Amino acid sequence: MSNESAYSEGDLRNTGMALKHDREWDYELERIVDAIEERDAETVGLQFPEGLKRRGPKVADDLRELTDEGTTIMLSGQPCYGACDLDTYLMKRTDVFVHFGHSPMKNTDKVIYVPLFSNVEIRPIMEESLDTLAPPEETPGVGLVTTAQHMNRFDEMREFLEGEGYEVHTRRGDDRLTHEGQVLGCNYASADVEADQILYVGGGKFHPLGLAMEHPEKTVVIADPVNNVVTVADTEKFMKQRYGAVHRAMDAEKWGVIFCTKIGQGRWETAQEIIADNDDAYLITMDEVTPDRLQNFDMDAFVNTGCPRITTDDGPRFHKPMLTPGEYEIAVGNEPLDSLEFDTFHGTW
Repeated sequence: MSNESAYSEGDLRNTGMALKHDREWDYELERIVDAIEERDAETVGLQFPEGLKRRGPKVADDLRELTDEGTTIMLSGQPCYGACDLDTYLMKRTDVFVHFGHSPMKNTDKVIYVPLFSNVEIRPIMEESLDTLAPPEETPGVGLVTTAQHMNRFDEMREFLEGEGYEVHTRRGDDRLTHEGQVLGCNYASADVEADQILYVGGGKFHPLGLAMEHPEKTVVIADPVNNVVTVADTEKFMKQRYGAVHRAMDAEKWGVIFCTKIGQGRWETAQEIIADNDDAYLITMDEVTPDRLQNFDMDAFVNTGCPRITTDDGPRFHKPMLTPGEYEIAVGNEPLDSLEFDTFHGTW
């Protein structure tokens, strides 16, 4: 994701995980060292998500001790909010490039992905979730999803639910997702299963909130093993916010259409379609989409064709309404108001 206050998979701020558990994570140093030796690498690039950047120097120190003295190790200072957010500048200038905290979004030999699996025990929160899930005698089916950090416990999650009498439904969504049952902050295709309730096991609320928006007909139960709490995703406040943004943009005359240049976040065709149909729409290209960068543009409203989370998480922070492409169609009268839905991102790059 592209904004400083929005959190993506692997960004562990405000979850407690970074403080409690990161010392026990496996940074897979041996695999990285093997790649350095195999490629006779002289330069190594390390990219961490925002919440883990503080761990970078220690990992660099560990690698220095395990490699030749002439190996140069560089830390990416670019913002990083997902597997879609690679530092391509650093990647092109290093012999080995390592991306921590996310699973691969696209198979490539150019990047070593280290997912940083969580060491948090999930059984206690799974047991607690039984008090919130509908019992199997009432609703036997349950969909199971989680994030990359907890994929190492996915089989354990499934076995627990099956042991309690549930029929567990899982699938791998689309090419943007690496694992069966995995969800991203912008993609919930793995929840497209035949079950009336979904159990999300993971930290934070942004994934299950988007999931509940994408599947309003399902009950989404959040089992957070990091903060040790079970809740049900509630989209009411979010929906009011989005309807408010659409209403404020209905009188807009000048539109700024944002195309994000990050490698995995660009929707060029979508941006082009909006520009082609609106003479008062202007294409703005940028990598990091933040309120201060848009402050000086004399626009009445903006359409974000980049990461959906820029709009959903940070929308209220922008000085003018920031809409998704679908919300834009409503604001200009091409679609009815009741067609408002969550903006998701499919495909890689």
